[in-house]
Amino acid sequence: MDSGVRVDLRGRQALVTGGARGLGASITRRLAGAGASVLVADVRKEQARELCEELAQDGRDARFVELDVTDADAVAEVFRELDRDGQSVDVLVNNAAVDVSKPIEHLTAQEVTRVVTTNLLGPMYLCLETYRRMVARGGGHIVNILSTASNRTWTEAGPYSAGKSGLRAFTHTLFKEAQRDCPGIGVTGIIAGGMETPFILERFPDADVSMLQSPDIVADTVLYALSVPAGSAVSELVVVPRKEPSWP
Repeated sequence: MDSGVRVDLRGRQALVTGGARGLGASITRRLAGAGASVLVADVRKEQARELCEELAQDGRDARFVELDVTDADAVAEVFRELDRDGQSVDVLVNNAAVDVSKPIEHLTAQEVTRVVTTNLLGPMYLCLETYRRMVARGGGHIVNILSTASNRTWTEAGPYSAGKSGLRAFTHTLFKEAQRDCPGIGVTGIIAGGMETPFILERFPDADVSMLQSPDIVADTVLYALSVPAGSAVSELVVVPRKEPSWP
């Protein structure tokens, strides 16, 4: 499906976490299609490389960067390497996320740590490295993928909702600081409803896909956030299926 959103990202470099599959792959394709050079940051080597090869065949520019967002030192090293190569990240999309769907009484400390570290601390690590560099350059855009769980939770979603709620609060704070520190920096949180991706279907194989939306729609929303003229700012967008049960 072709995007109806038009934005020219030629000459700009984007980094998408969890960019190898699902929503991340849709975002990667959309950004590359708009002319950006895309760094596909993921732990899934084979899927990421296959995606990069697919895009290269279409004349797009994408390369794999192996990255576990829960490792703050690894995140910092990615940016140090970019600095050494004279490169920058003009667009950051924090998309990587995990979930463990269990009642709280059955969760382990390790499961809680994995979900919250991936969904909250990981994006924060990426923002710390990216934001200060964007301030120094005078511009850029950070997009944090949120969830309806950042506004309203449900059973078996304790750590996931806590992480996404925290990320929403962090995103709002970063938006306010960017308004103060550097008007050339955009910060957008995208609250996405259920999507027909492995993130849902691997955990809930019997899910009714008629209740879900295509990840391409959410990827188009990312492009829209990047397309808004400099005189305006988009702090938050909500995109959910018509039949979304968890919103508002």
